[in-house]
Amino acid sequence: MASSPEAETLTLAGREVVISNPAKVLFPKPKHTKLDLARYYIAVAEGALRGAGGRPNMLVRYPDGIEAEHFYQKRAPKSRPDWIEVVELSFPSGRVAEEVVPRDVAALAWLANLACLELHPHPVRAEDLEHPDELRVDLDPVPGVTWQQVQEVALVSRAVLQDFKLVGWPKTSGSRGIHIVVRIEPRWDFDEVRRAALALAREVEQRAPKLATSKWWKEERHGVFVDYNQNAKDRTVAAAYSVRPTPDARVSAPLAWDEVEHCDPADFTLASMPARFAERGDLHAGIDEHAGSLEGLLDLFERQGQGDAPWPPHYRRQASEPPRVQPSKRKSVKPKSSKPKAPLLEVGRARRKEDALAGLERWKARHPQAVALMQPADFLVDTMRGRYTTWTRIRVNLQHVPEELRPTQEPLDPDEKTLRGSE
Repeated sequence: MASSPEAETLTLAGREVVISNPAKVLFPKPKHTKLDLARYYIAVAEGALRGAGGRPNMLVRYPDGIEAEHFYQKRAPKSRPDWIEVVELSFPSGRVAEEVVPRDVAALAWLANLACLELHPHPVRAEDLEHPDELRVDLDPVPGVTWQQVQEVALVSRAVLQDFKLVGWPKTSGSRGIHIVVRIEPRWDFDEVRRAALALAREVEQRAPKLATSKWWKEERHGVFVDYNQNAKDRTVAAAYSVRPTPDARVSAPLAWDEVEHCDPADFTLASMPARFAERGDLHAGIDEHAGSLEGLLDLFERQGQGDAPWPPHYRRQASEPPRVQPSKRKSVKPKSSKPKAPLLEVGRARRKEDALAGLERWKARHPQAVALMQPADFLVDTMRGRYTTWTRIRVNLQHVPEELRPTQEPLDPDEKTLRGSE
C-alpha cells in the first residue's frame, strides 16, 4: 500500500483506488479524515453493500468537511474509472441522470474519496428501476420529542407490520429518528408502494394517536411523523451503515429488535461501528430472505377510505390528491375577520441549520411570555431542498398563545436573501 502526503492507494477487490488528500479532516471534533472514512466503509463493506449495493445512489458530498457547504449530485462524475457502474434514472421532473451503482468494496472507497459521507440509495435494484423491492418506514420526531417516544413508535410499527405478515429491519437513522426497512416483492410500482406506506402510517397513528402522526403538514404534526412520502419516486434515505454529518460522526446502525427499546444513537459512530460489525456481523444479513407482499396494506388503504394524502413539492399533482396548500393558508368560508386555523410566523432562513436555530433562540429571548405557552411541535424547523443543496427555514405556530399575547411578524433573523424563491 503506497502512501504519501498527497495520496494513498488502496488495493481492493482487485482494483486500485486512490484516496487523494487522505489527511483532509472531514469531522473536526473527532478529527476523522477522508482516509478514515474510506477505511470505515472497507470495514463494514458487506453490510453497507447489502443496504446500498446494486442500487442507484444519489451522491451527497462534503468536500471540505461537515462544517462547510455540501451538495447533492445525482449525476455520476464524468471523470470516473471504467469499472464504476452507472444506470440511467428518470425523475418526476422529466429529467434523466446516470447515477452510481456500487457493487463492491472498491466502489465504496471510491465514493469515500469523493467525500460522500452518506450512502443514499433508491429503493430499487439497477436491474428493475420501476418496481421497488423496499418499503421504507421513516420515523421522524418533531422538535422536542424524546428518543423514548421514537422507540415506542418503532415498536408499534413493528406490530403493524407483523399483523400484515411483513418483516421489518430496524436501524437508527444516525440523526434523531429510526428507519425500518421492509423487503418486498418487486411487483408494485412506486405509487402503489407509497400507498401501502400511507396505509401503514395511518394505522400506526390510529393505534398510538398520542405518540404518532401521519399528517404531512408540519403545523398539524405532533409526536413522531411516520413519513410515508419517503416512498415516493426519487426519494432516498441514508442506508444502513451510512455515515451522517453529525459532530460525533454517527452512523445509521442496524439493530436487533430487542435492542430498540434500550439503544442510544450516540453509541454508533464511525469510530465504534467497525468493532461492533466485527463482533456481531451484519444484523440485517437475513433481509433478502424475507420479501413480503403489499396486498394486505393495499387492502387496508381501501378499507381506511381516506383517499390520498399530500405529496412533496415538485411532484406532479395527483388526481386523487387533496389541496396542496398548508391548512393555515387555505381559504376559509368564514368572514374575513376570522383568524387562520394556525397562526404562523416565519423567524428566519439560513444556509446553515446552526445559524437558523441561533436566530430562533434570539426570537425566544425576545418573546418569553409567548414561548412559555408554546409546545415543542409549535417550533417548525424545515429542511428545504433545492436542486443541489439544502437550507433551513424556521417558523413558529402561535396556536397555543392567546391572541393578545401573540408576537407580530418581524424581519427575518437571519435573513439570507439569496434563499428567497428557492422553495
